[in-house]
Amino acid sequence: MTNKVIEVISLGCSKNLVDSERLMKMLDNAGYKLAKSGDKRDIVVINTCGFIGDAKEESIEEILKAVKIKEAGEIKSVYVMGCLSQRYADDLKSEIPEVDRWYGKFDWTALVNDISDKQYNNQLYDRKITTGPSNAYVKIAEGCNRFCSFCAIPLITGRFKSREIEEILDEVKSLVERGITEFNIIAQDLSSYGLDIYNRHALAELIDRMASIEGVKWIRLHYAYPADFPYDILPVMARHTNVCKYLDIALQHISDKVLKNMRRHFDGKQTRELISRIRREVPGIHIRTTLMVGFPGEGEDEFEELMQFVKETRFERMGAFAYCEEEGTYGAEHFKDSIPEEVKQERLDRLMNLQQEISLELQEAKIGQTFSVVIDREEDDYYIGRTEFDSPEVDPEVLISKTEKLTLGQYVDVKITGAMPFELTAEIC
Repeated sequence: MTNKVIEVISLGCSKNLVDSERLMKMLDNAGYKLAKSGDKRDIVVINTCGFIGDAKEESIEEILKAVKIKEAGEIKSVYVMGCLSQRYADDLKSEIPEVDRWYGKFDWTALVNDISDKQYNNQLYDRKITTGPSNAYVKIAEGCNRFCSFCAIPLITGRFKSREIEEILDEVKSLVERGITEFNIIAQDLSSYGLDIYNRHALAELIDRMASIEGVKWIRLHYAYPADFPYDILPVMARHTNVCKYLDIALQHISDKVLKNMRRHFDGKQTRELISRIRREVPGIHIRTTLMVGFPGEGEDEFEELMQFVKETRFERMGAFAYCEEEGTYGAEHFKDSIPEEVKQERLDRLMNLQQEISLELQEAKIGQTFSVVIDREEDDYYIGRTEFDSPEVDPEVLISKTEKLTLGQYVDVKITGAMPFELTAEIC
């Protein structure tokens, strides 16, 4: 048993966070104390992101910060894991030799065995939940087979690999026993779930069975892919009241020219038909999407087409980013990144300003309506909650007046009293 204190810093996406939570549980089982705010630390572990330029920069900055603290004698060791070290291990080792050891995205479990005198082989889903008293992410697959021309994820994660249905359901049951009621289902590509191990789409079966587990209050789906979309998930979403009327599906663009350059294998007409069918079969659904501006081939006409698409579609939730060339991708090797950065930023600002207007109108339409919300945290003047249409960290929150005592993780009905583009105000019914 050790008395050493370890801080695990998780950067990037929720899929990374699941790995960090698994690591934390293994470290806890190995006898290490997990650092809390203000604790003196012996070891820092950084789980890096290597998806886009900003994420890489954040990861490097966090590593250099930890190294500087180590050099000052405030910590003894720095370990790095995750996507950035998976992709750039050799370069990083030579450029930042002060890091004690580097681990990739898939070999990080060796970290615990390397610093302990015992072998720890935890179950895949045995982890320390860090997301709150009632919600957790459940990763049902790893990797991606799509090879979009702008994306380096397949180069980092490898081929798509689904987890077995029974294993996932066992994980959900174990989380219910720990008090978790809200499950955010994640993968690089939910649409492909099951194809590799069952030779069929299996997302609908998985969610149908998951929704039948006693104690599961909300299930929310993240990161579907438009091409080869599993339409049989839609009646499952419509039928089960505990499957949130919410779908995160990255569309990237609407221009046929740009989509072809992106190697999305899906055109603008198919995109519109997909959105129409989703909304028709799941009334009231909130669609979250991600769009990209500035990809090679996007002229002013293509960008205006994208703007018009957003005006017409009125996404309930939308994020966007400017194209950043990623080495090793098809896009970097076959297209010139010729659009100036200031043009990309101007387009991004215009697109997000438009979405802010749409979001405000959609939010204002909720005033006077009643929704069930889950309480995430308490602040001086408000409880902060979310509806079924709001995923943690990325979507709007509900500010609830303090008229009675609520507890974190509690579900309560509230009446919406006010709206902002990315927040609602409410009072308890």
